[in-house]
Amino acid sequence: MPVASVYPLYVAKLERKGRTREELDEVIAWLTGFDDAEIAQHLESEATFEEFFAAARLNPAVSQITGVVCGVRVEDVEDPLMQRIRYLDKLVDELARGKAMEKVLRS
Repeated sequence: MPVASVYPLYVAKLERKGRTREELDEVIAWLTGFDDAEIAQHLESEATFEEFFAAARLNPAVSQITGVVCGVRVEDVEDPLMQRIRYLDKLVDELARGKAMEKVLRS
């Protein structure tokens, strides 16, 4: 599945909750190590989640991302790709719930 197909859904969810696309990009950059140009390139190229996360330089603090997404604890997901997708989902959920950016980014 292309990241570009899910990205607008993340944006819409966050905007409904008063957050911005820039905040989403900041979260993605923190998680993946991508800058704005790299994020845009992955979206434009219709990169799959597998390609997207294969190119990522995951933040060393990802192990601090814990909790439940869709009834599953993110730290218990065994498939590495699915776990990375769930990390992103969890960060987006936290942002949508109004958590401060410092807490979302585990600062």
